[in-house]
Parts: sequence; structure tokens; C-alpha cells
Amino acid sequence: MDNVKKPNTFIHFLIVFLTSFILGGFFPLFQAKNNVNNYDKSSEILENKNRDDLNLQKFWTVYDLLKEKYYSKGSIKKDDLMDGIISGMVKSLGDKHSSYMGIEETKKFNEVLSGDFEGIGAVVEKVETGIEIDMVLKGSPAIKAGVRKGDIILKANGIELRELSLTEGVDKIKGPAGSQVVLSILRIGEKDVLDINVTRDKINIPTVDSEIIIDGKNKKIGYIALNMYGDNTSKDFNLELKKMKEADVAGLIIDLRDNGGGYLQAAVEVLSNFIKNGEVLVKTKYREVFNNIVYKSLNDGDIFDKKIVILINGNSASASEITAGALRDYGKAILVGEKSYGKGSVQEPFLLSDGSLVKLTIAKWFTPKNVNIDEEGINPDIKVEFTKEDYENLYDRQLEEAKKVLYDFIKLDSLQLTIDKYSKKQELEKKEEK
Repeated sequence: MDNVKKPNTFIHFLIVFLTSFILGGFFPLFQAKNNVNNYDKSSEILENKNRDDLNLQKFWTVYDLLKEKYYSKGSIKKDDLMDGIISGMVKSLGDKHSSYMGIEETKKFNEVLSGDFEGIGAVVEKVETGIEIDMVLKGSPAIKAGVRKGDIILKANGIELRELSLTEGVDKIKGPAGSQVVLSILRIGEKDVLDINVTRDKINIPTVDSEIIIDGKNKKIGYIALNMYGDNTSKDFNLELKKMKEADVAGLIIDLRDNGGGYLQAAVEVLSNFIKNGEVLVKTKYREVFNNIVYKSLNDGDIFDKKIVILINGNSASASEITAGALRDYGKAILVGEKSYGKGSVQEPFLLSDGSLVKLTIAKWFTPKNVNIDEEGINPDIKVEFTKEDYENLYDRQLEEAKKVLYDFIKLDSLQLTIDKYSKKQELEKKEEK
């Protein structure tokens, strides 16, 4: 494959945003698409200023101190203070998956799950001399302007990027559709720096990538990488899976590495391709028992019944773990790679009246066999680590091993025999190393 996945590295889309939840790599698991509740109880709160469950005297004392004593009086902004207060209140829960987002961050957050952005359409990383192009998206403004993988951006509109952080550098390159940016590029094989003018445009980030792999004996297997579970994921996945069926692939690799999750409903729709109608896919358990939900397969057609291998790593979280967990519970797939992240909770977003947002953990989810993986993760059936040397040599050891496992799975026609074969092989390799 041309573009090797790079686990445990931060890559950034040159789009209209760059935010902490992308850097962290994990999305909240939302129970349904477009499930953002408008939540405004300000009138009720005003009527209950003297609540007996909160003593606000300390708050007002500190607020007055800031106004009366803080040296840089002009730097005190009421909106920033309020954002800080609310953010601190949610952080006090000690739940890393519950958080408060300001107005701008909320807009960016919604863009991520929709998959639509504005910018030049490239993936980048920071290097010593500037910002390197790690990948150029198909049909993007960058590729149309002649930007290539491996190019190093030294300047954006004349501004040096060497001393800037990745976040600061991306801020200089990104921009709204229709605007232009001149990138000063260092390219291997070119003596002079190239100035390339790129007109930014709307970018659709694919949530699904795929290809059909043919081995030396002309045996075809399918490969589908799920990058996130967003608005269009199940539709895109179904289209790619249809291509696999039409090509009559002997088996399928589903790559969930570095997929931090997204919508629970998208995971249900993806899983419904593999598990017969009415079977349990995932259970969510709430604070109040009567709110518990059992999500079942929505399949209304053919089940994909070929052999499946799933790739996971430490950045596979949330909806990815729902997918991997369900297919394992039903004996449908062999898991290859590294232990997953371990996010077994569900968040609900509440949109506040000013456009900011609070997302709170409202439930825990459980696999069909009633396993909750929160803080535990899912161990692969066959462990394959992605090493520093693999990264430097652009060698995807995990994918290559997944191919071998799938071919053996097809040949042996037994999930357990295939796992046992590789377990014995790895034990033998460990003994030889000693």
C-alpha cells in the first residue's frame, strides 16, 4: 500500500481547525447521529440563585478579587472567565471523556464528525526545517496546485515556519474556501525553493479507504480502513463492502488502527453487515436502569460471511472497540495488532444557548457477551507490534502479518486453529531469541 498507517504519531489535516481532541486522537462515543441536545435552563437557574446544594460565596469572593486586585486589569475578559469556570466544573468530575467546549471549538468539533472542512487538503507533520507534507488527499487543492508528498513547507505567505509549532504553522497554512496561500517549498531534487500558489477549497475527508489485494496465486482479499465513525461512514463502508462482494474476495481485513470512534449508531450500521438481523451488537447501561438500550443488527439483506481479520492498536477506541468486540464475541473475526485503548463509555453532547457545548458521560457500553472494556482495552488474538524501525522504513508489519493470518484463516477454515498456529509460532520465536 502506498500510505502506511503510522500508529502513535500525530498527523494533522490542513483544514479549518486544529484542536486538542484531534491531537488526542479519540472521539466521544455518541449514541446517535445529530444527537446534540439544546439545553438551556437559565430561567430555572435564575429562580434558584440561593440553591442549598452549592455555596457560591467563595466564587464571588475570588471574582471580586480578580476585578479589584489583579495587576493586568485589561486582560480580564468576562467570557473567558465564564468558559474557565464551566470548564473547571466539568473537569472536577475527574472524567477525561466529559468536557466543556467553547463556541469556536464546538464548531470545529461538529466539522470533524461531518467530515467536511476547508483548506488545502493535505496531512502534515513537523520537521526541523518547517512542515512536511505526509500525504496529499485525492482531488484536493494541494494536489491540483502541484504539492507532493515529501515536500517541506518553509514559508506560508512569506512567514517562516521553522520556529513555529505544528499548531502555529498549520494556522498559517489553513484558511477558508476561495482564499489563497503561497507555499514556499523545499523539494528533493530541486535546487531552488519553489513558490506554489494554492487556492483553498472545501475538503471532504474520507472516513473509509479500501483496496483489493491479490496474492501470488491470484487469490483476492479485501482491505477496508475505517478512519472514524462519522456522518457518512456506514454509507461509505457499505459501498466499499459491495465492491468486495462483487469482486468475490476470499476474505476481508478491516483496519481500525488509529480510529478513535465517533457515532455508536455508525458502528451498529457497520456491524449489521456481518451479523444476522435481530442479534445483539452492543448494550448501553445508564444511571437509571429503565434507560438501558440493547442495539441489535439491522441487517435486511445478505450477511458477509467470508473470513475476517481486524487490525487494532492502542489508538483504536470507542466505536472501533464496539466493532472489534462484537465480531470477536460472535467468532466472526481474528484480531491482530496491539491492545486497544479501552473506552467503554458513551457521551451525550448538550448544546448551550450561546453555541458552546458540554459533553457528559451518560452510560457504559457492553459487548454482546456483556463485557465492558473501559480502561482495560481489547487484547488482540495475535499480537504484532509496530516498531520504530517499521515506521522509519515505511513498512507496515501489522498489515503484512494480517494478510498472512487471513490467508491461513481461509485455508484452515477455523478461527481457533489459525490463532493456535500463530501462538505456537510466536512462542517458538521467543525461545529462539533466548
